[in-house]
Amino acid sequence: MSNNVTEVATVRYLVDDVSAAIEFYTEQLGFTLGQDFSPAVAFVSRGPLRLLLAGPKSSAARPMPDGEIPQPGGWNRIHLIVDDIAAEIERLRAAGVPFRNDIVEGPGGQQILVIDPAGNFVELFQPAE
Repeated sequence: MSNNVTEVATVRYLVDDVSAAIEFYTEQLGFTLGQDFSPAVAFVSRGPLRLLLAGPKSSAARPMPDGEIPQPGGWNRIHLIVDDIAAEIERLRAAGVPFRNDIVEGPGGQQILVIDPAGNFVELFQPAE
């Protein structure tokens, strides 16, 4: 990955436990650890995606002016393209990784939602041939 952060897409996920998130993304989804400032924040990358894992001690977790506290989860997600979705599902299930749904097929291909340790979604997508 380039050191120039303008050449990558950065996404921030709120997580409950930065160490657990690092382990999940590096061991289960093939990300590489960039920087680790646990327990506040860490950066992992996969290709042109830099994922900022922001824990409860990060600035992203500070209460909003109305008192609401940012929480992990939600329906936004990163989208990872895979060559063989069935093989990825089998590998991840064997590792105990939870899924939100079963494979959904559409005109563009197949997709399924993986759940990270904090409840954030990661979409695995295999394009149609």
